Amino acid sequence: MSLPIISADQRLAEPRGIKGCIFGKSGIGKTSLLWTLDAERTLFMDLEAGDLAIEGWAGDSIRPRTWTECRDFAVFIGGPNPALRDEQPYSPAHYDAVCERFGDPAALDRYETIFVDSITVAGRLCFGWCEGQPEALSEKTGKPDVRGAYGLHGREMIGWLTHLQHTRAKNVWFVGILDEKLDDFNRKVFQPQIDGSKTGLELPGIVDEVITMAELKADGGDPYRAFVCQTINPWGFPAKDRSGRLTQVEEPHLGRLMAKIRTPASPAPDRLTYTPPPADPAATDESQSQS
Repeated sequence: MSLPIISADQRLAEPRGIKGCIFGKSGIGKTSLLWTLDAERTLFMDLEAGDLAIEGWAGDSIRPRTWTECRDFAVFIGGPNPALRDEQPYSPAHYDAVCERFGDPAALDRYETIFVDSITVAGRLCFGWCEGQPEALSEKTGKPDVRGAYGLHGREMIGWLTHLQHTRAKNVWFVGILDEKLDDFNRKVFQPQIDGSKTGLELPGIVDEVITMAELKADGGDPYRAFVCQTINPWGFPAKDRSGRLTQVEEPHLGRLMAKIRTPASPAPDRLTYTPPPADPAATDESQSQS
């Protein structure tokens, strides 16, 4: 048996989906992004049951109502994880059991994008399930243990997100609500609305793209909606671009955004560019006078 090295040509030839999350305040139009996708090639995981914004959209939907169903759909979409034991979720045994219920997983081959709306509701379903597990009860008193419930919730959500992230051949987009709060110094901070802190902290490291759909306003102009795509931005919105192909602000069109991410850059972008801040004239004059 030879060393299983994957060459650059093999890696580039593999089908690769884009994994990302889109955050924004309620009503900004996140669900309406489905209109920018190919309906025949998109599967809508409707967790919010709030599809009025896409009435008339011709794509297919699934509507998990419990956390158990969320896990079942995740393993059906992503396939089994051979590293897990039979009693664990997303294991080969779990996958086989789900296939017996849902049928041949080849039925999913027609879809290239999974649109999950929303990760906020998924977190609520997960936490409700966690509260009923033995780990959420105190061993001494038998009373509810909030710390145990939140610990289990964090592990469950990260496991679910990671499993969907490993679905290499499909695009997976998670939609979530963005909260605006004030910190101890009365400064604006933006945080994803997800129960518990672990998921929100680790999510940017799991997905390829973190996008904030926001309302921006040019000086003296009218407000407009846009995608904020880069970590360093003047508004403090959560954002990340692993592809290196997106500008700070992009058009709020998910289909064209993915096309841009997939477009090979020529020449290859310099991913370690450094732009030093402009020199302060007052500080420069002072240093010259001291010398």
